[in-house]
Order: sequence, then structure tokens, then C-alpha cells
Amino acid sequence: MKALTRRIGLFVIPLLAAWLVRAWFATCRIREHDAQHLQRLQATSTPFIGTAWHYCVLGIFTICRKLSGILMISASEDGDYLAGMAERLGYSVVRGSSNRKGAAAAKELIRELRRGKNSGLVADGSQGPAQIAQLGPLWLAARTGVTILPFVYSASSYFTFNTWDRLILPKPFSRMDVFYGEPMTVPADAKMADMEEFRQTLEDALNTLYVRAWEFQGKEHH
Repeated sequence: MKALTRRIGLFVIPLLAAWLVRAWFATCRIREHDAQHLQRLQATSTPFIGTAWHYCVLGIFTICRKLSGILMISASEDGDYLAGMAERLGYSVVRGSSNRKGAAAAKELIRELRRGKNSGLVADGSQGPAQIAQLGPLWLAARTGVTILPFVYSASSYFTFNTWDRLILPKPFSRMDVFYGEPMTVPADAKMADMEEFRQTLEDALNTLYVRAWEFQGKEHH
């Protein structure tokens, strides 16, 4: 009975969640800042890896809705529901994390990036620590030659969850301000010492965007 209940839940909950996300975010106004960084990549018709801090996860589904892409979502049980919702919102999904199924998911992401599909990956991983960049996006960029596009968003009004990343959900009729950073590339021959330098560069770029985004709302942080 428990297995049957879970199967029903895995069908119904993502379906309802996807409908709610569409309806909820349809009321929000999205304003982009420094969008020329995104537009420059789009003009070349080459794939890229969009990466943001984990607190942005819920907003990413609507911010990136016009971009065809593949998302990596945790292989945890909670991730099952998020993955189902993402697929119903039109995204492709691979399942993995630093702790489980990560290697297989990374190989699939590499294949899809080389086929020309964009990808989305949170920079601080599925478990944190918050706003500390991990090597995942950089390693993928080095293996595929694909550009990384850092971005974050802030909201004029939002709910905050009591999670490790202080996940936010913009309130209905709020304004979402998306800030894009300078695209960055990672050479295929980058050594581990070089990767740490690139990791710090990405972290600094995202935290600079974070400060700008929340100063725009008159806040120091979310």
C-alpha cells in the first residue's frame, strides 16, 4: 500500500505543482539586468550552463522557461517530486548529486551539452554550504567547452523557507529582478590548482551579483 501511495503521489503532486508554479509566477513581473550577457550567448546559438545559488531554485523554473534546457536534480526522494514537476514544465532532467548517481548524471549532462542543449546547475550543490561554489559547473565546462553564465535574482516580496539555503518563493504580484554576470569559460587542460582559481572566480561573481540584486531591493541579503 505504501508503494502504491507513493506512485500515485509521484504522479499527482508534480502535476499539481507544475500547474501551481505556472499560475503563481504568471502574476510576477520579471525584469532583467545586464541581459546582454545572455543575449550574446543566444546570438551564437551555442549551449551554455546557467548557474545560480540554490536559494534561487524555485524562480529558475520561470526565469528559464523560454530556454530549452536540461536540469540536474538531486537523486533523493524529495528530488523525485521536483524532477517530475520540472519535466511537466518542459525541462529535461538528469538525476544525481555529489553523493549518489553523480557520475552517471554527469555523463548524461556532457552528452546533452555536446548535442547543443543548455543546462542548469546550482553552484552551491544540493546540500551546501550556501553560497560556496562547488566544482560541478566548472568541471562540466572544462569537459565540454561550454560557457558558464552566472545569474541570481531578488524579489520585491517573498516567503523564506527554513532551509540550509534560506530558499525563497516570490509572493504573487511581486517583482523578480534577474541579474546576469559576465560569461566565463574553463580551459579543457585546466589543472586542479587552476580549477580552484576558477571556482573562486565563479563564487566571487555570484556573490557580487547577489549583493547587487538585494541592494536593488534595499536589503543586504535575502
